[in-house]
Amino acid sequence: MKTHQLEDSLRQLKLFGMLDTLEARLAQAAGGQLGHVELLALLCADEATRRDAAGLDRRLKAAHFEQNATVEDFDFTFNPKIPAAVIRDLATLRFVDAGESVILHGPVGVGKSMIAQALGHHACRRGHSVAFTKTSRLLADLAGGHADRSWQSRLTRWSRPTMLILDDFAMRDFTLSQADDLYELITERGSKPAIFTANRQASDWYTLFPNPVVAESILDRIVNSAHHIHMNGRSYRPNKRPGATPAEPT
Repeated sequence: MKTHQLEDSLRQLKLFGMLDTLEARLAQAAGGQLGHVELLALLCADEATRRDAAGLDRRLKAAHFEQNATVEDFDFTFNPKIPAAVIRDLATLRFVDAGESVILHGPVGVGKSMIAQALGHHACRRGHSVAFTKTSRLLADLAGGHADRSWQSRLTRWSRPTMLILDDFAMRDFTLSQADDLYELITERGSKPAIFTANRQASDWYTLFPNPVVAESILDRIVNSAHHIHMNGRSYRPNKRPGATPAEPT
């Protein structure tokens, strides 16, 4: 078989990883650097690498992160009070395997959303599906389903990802309908992990629900199986203003 015929076959089979490196691998084989088995093994490895990269790209796009954050890039020196060791331990994703959740709470601007997305990024790299959203947007989306009778399909869509990240949770009082939707979502997801970012600690969430029974049902599933991480310190946001100079850590 001629090289161009092989290229056509790889293209038809959508083995683009092999196709991209075929010329270089054949040159290595012609130069005596690779045997037949080694050549085939490397071409298979090239294809696996391409598929892994493409899969990660799809998962990152599907997550709808607001920023491309990683734990490795987070500047823990800016706020030494943030428990860096605990967050790095969470980045091992043992909590995902255990079906546990994470609650990141603290004042505005200390990096809660960034850390949540960084943990989500790690999950995507590990092969997990992730969905990131503002809590208000999720509740608005579910509310829209009541109007056009697509509520069940919307609930299924939010329940499907391995990890759900609800940013800005417990910002304001929940309505009866929102509390009911949230209860159904948490119940539907079962033991799947979630990450919540909030300005208030979990003990202050109960009063935001109009029905204490529903509140207890929801929060019992969230709070008791979660890692509670208090993030305190200065806000990063003033440093992002045009012309601002980074402040020295104190």
